Amino acid sequence: MVHITSPLKRPLLLSAFLGLAGCATTVDGPAQAIPGPPALNDSNVFCEASRTELVIPVGGAFAEGSLVKDFYTGNTARVRDGQVRMTPDDNAEGLLLLEPVDETVHAFTWAGATVYFAVTDRFANGRTDNDINYGRQKDGKDEIGTFHGGDFAGLTQKLDYLADLGVNALWITPPFEQMHGWVGGGDRGDFRHYGYHGYYALDFTVPDANFGTREEFRTLVQQAHQRGIRVVMDVVMNHPGYSSLQDMQTFNFGALHSGFEKHLPEHWGDWRPESWENHHAYHALIDYDHADWRNWWGKDWVRAGIADYDTPPSASVDPVRGSLAFLPDFKTESTNPVELPVFLRNKESSRAEHLDNATVREYLITWLTDWVREFGVDGFRVDTAKHVEPDAWRELKARAQEALDDYRERHPDTALPSEEFWMVAEVFPHSVRKTGYFDAGFDAVINFDLQAEAKAGARCLQAMEPVYREYADKLHGDDPFNVLSYISSHDTKLFAQIAGDDNTLKKRAAAALLFTPGAVQLFYGDESGRAFGPTGSDPHQGTRSAMNWQAIEAGEVSDILNHWRTLGQFRQRHPAIGAGEHKLISQQPYVFSRQHGDDTVVIAFGSGN
Repeated sequence: MVHITSPLKRPLLLSAFLGLAGCATTVDGPAQAIPGPPALNDSNVFCEASRTELVIPVGGAFAEGSLVKDFYTGNTARVRDGQVRMTPDDNAEGLLLLEPVDETVHAFTWAGATVYFAVTDRFANGRTDNDINYGRQKDGKDEIGTFHGGDFAGLTQKLDYLADLGVNALWITPPFEQMHGWVGGGDRGDFRHYGYHGYYALDFTVPDANFGTREEFRTLVQQAHQRGIRVVMDVVMNHPGYSSLQDMQTFNFGALHSGFEKHLPEHWGDWRPESWENHHAYHALIDYDHADWRNWWGKDWVRAGIADYDTPPSASVDPVRGSLAFLPDFKTESTNPVELPVFLRNKESSRAEHLDNATVREYLITWLTDWVREFGVDGFRVDTAKHVEPDAWRELKARAQEALDDYRERHPDTALPSEEFWMVAEVFPHSVRKTGYFDAGFDAVINFDLQAEAKAGARCLQAMEPVYREYADKLHGDDPFNVLSYISSHDTKLFAQIAGDDNTLKKRAAAALLFTPGAVQLFYGDESGRAFGPTGSDPHQGTRSAMNWQAIEAGEVSDILNHWRTLGQFRQRHPAIGAGEHKLISQQPYVFSRQHGDDTVVIAFGSGN
């Protein structure tokens, strides 16, 4: 979720293991007998990467006499006495990535997916002629909350880059048309905040012109599918976007206090605060009790605490019917039929149509699944899942599967990697555990724990052993499930912030993340050390800085990027890394195996001189 905060009174429309030293130590006993590593939060433990020959026990993962290959170097060795002898590549940070010498192609499974999360506006600008729309403007300063120009065309142009990373799913931020104007950003209202991130929807039925056209979105999905990359679309059913001065003027809803129009320029979105004011100050111009707020979403659609709309409780009091970050709260639990909101009825560009006897939930589900039915979207990442009733998610999943089945039937000759629609839930601060969300239509839940665990793992991969063991044991227990783990996100922090100026940590973080059991998520620029950007009074804005293409093209981050590519391709070749059972083979060197069906790999990390 992306939000802003404000102290104002009318908030709902506001701006919103380190192993033993010495000889190889092979583990023969059960997992619980393994000596423990240093504490995971001990970030001072650093293992030097070995560049000398290692004796690697393979623990029966590979048959005696069989030939195995190190994916990093391409070198091969034969298993003798249950071991192989190999030397890590100088750039491999002590890693050996062992696989059978064959060309077996292993089937994709969401349980071992590598998902790349790109904030569309901040990733790649494929067309500069669509950078300014709806009267939006740059701020001429740090551009914290403005549109930067990233679009569907840019994403499409970078699909080969993603394929080279071993990515098999692309998660994009919501593509819907956003509120046109801006709201005050951060607690201090110190920047103009547009809906560049996609979470401030105005019209769920059409793409935002800054992101591109319907045909460009279709091309993105089709081109991704041709490369075996699934497209996961971020969706929101908890809330629409805030109101803004510009939208009030454009769509004729709400009202100003009498006589206050003289305080506004001809184009209301051009209003700027005085030197003693901040960007929240425009609320003083607005009459939030005026009857013309009925021309916005309307009281039957949302709780907003204005005019005759219901006032929602805090989300901490009522997670389902409460307001998040002062956003208008959709009445998805209501069983009452509703009419199309007035502003959508009058909006010529909207594809929203009247649905007979439809509830708010039915409208929203129809709008969201239409993207699947028309474009063949493979999955949804669901924003703020705990703030909508579970029945709504079950219905969304069922309708989305129907829509995907329909698309597949109508496109029998098109590259279509997915048969089963996939849904992953954002439930802050969910960890690796089986909860009721898996009974509400979700195939996975985002795991918020790994980010805090990954720094120690980047410094010394052995520190990940208890994490890997715990995750694998839980995910493959009596009641299997899946999670999506990350080391950077738009709502927490970047791993680059954690690593600081240490490029070795940014490089080694690839192993900590990509060897994690379950599905994993790269946040755009994890693989290239993208830096934290301007953030104002909102600590999360800087996590959405522009993708560092210039540094990539200049070769400044090649050492980091090439390492991520090699590990990502290895993970893509072997679903067992994410979906397989984990077995610790040796403590020093640190060696473990993953096995899923007929797919087996052995991963070794040698530390020392």
